[in-house]
Amino acid sequence: MASREGSRLSRVRAYLELVKFQHTVFALPFALTAALVSAGGLPDTATLGWILLAMVSARTAAMGFNRIVDRHFDALNPRTAQRELPTGRVTVVQAALLVMITSALFVYAAHRLNQVAFRLSVPTLLVLFGYSFCKRFTSLSHFVLGFALGLAPIGAWVAVRGAVELTPVLLGASVLFWVAGFDVIYATLDAEFDAQAGLHSLVQRFGVERALAAARRCHMGFIVLLMAFGFQGELGTAFYLGVVVIALFLRFEHRLVSATDLRKVNTAFFTVNGAISLAVLVTVAFDLSLRRN
Repeated sequence: MASREGSRLSRVRAYLELVKFQHTVFALPFALTAALVSAGGLPDTATLGWILLAMVSARTAAMGFNRIVDRHFDALNPRTAQRELPTGRVTVVQAALLVMITSALFVYAAHRLNQVAFRLSVPTLLVLFGYSFCKRFTSLSHFVLGFALGLAPIGAWVAVRGAVELTPVLLGASVLFWVAGFDVIYATLDAEFDAQAGLHSLVQRFGVERALAAARRCHMGFIVLLMAFGFQGELGTAFYLGVVVIALFLRFEHRLVSATDLRKVNTAFFTVNGAISLAVLVTVAFDLSLRRN
């Protein structure tokens, strides 16, 4: 009995690792940020619950699909050869079932929210799945990934208000540049493999040093668009002070990595950016709470 339960837990862990569930911290806080601003505080419990289900299921479907599409490249890359599909800890059939189930959950959650969200659900999945093929033919794949994650706050806004408006588009655009910037940094880890495999990135196109400079410019764009979101969303001083702190996080991120020293890329990628996304949510929540009091 114990061994059976241990096997189940091991399988659950394999699925969670397959889709890098912990990386949900990147997009989810921005979706919740949009939900808070659109509702002027916490949305009702049902709406919030369906937003969370939609976010987690869409991201799980996208990551699962990406792992299936990239499994042959992952098997050849020393950095990724121990992932779940190349090693057989999760089979392609199991991963495909996960993608289908979570895609259906996403569409169902969107249906429960409102008709606009429902009509946009399938096009959203097509964008999320389409990203997986981009590195095969364009060095702009980082921006496609940013666009995919930038749909999260727009979707959350639609979930609450039933319409696409300028405020969440500005937040989504800021996410686009934030994600593109840190994805360029992360791509430096695979510079040699991508060159051998014929995969495209800004690192391949411009070299590590110029790609890192492009990442810095992306993050400057992120800060500008984040402030534009705050202005359009009528946020207050607390928000803008939070943006200053977020800018300092970004400065620290770029000081961790250089063209001659890539040892701290993982810290820059996950730890710092996880802190940034949570800082945006906390800052907005604090600002809104001050306005209510």
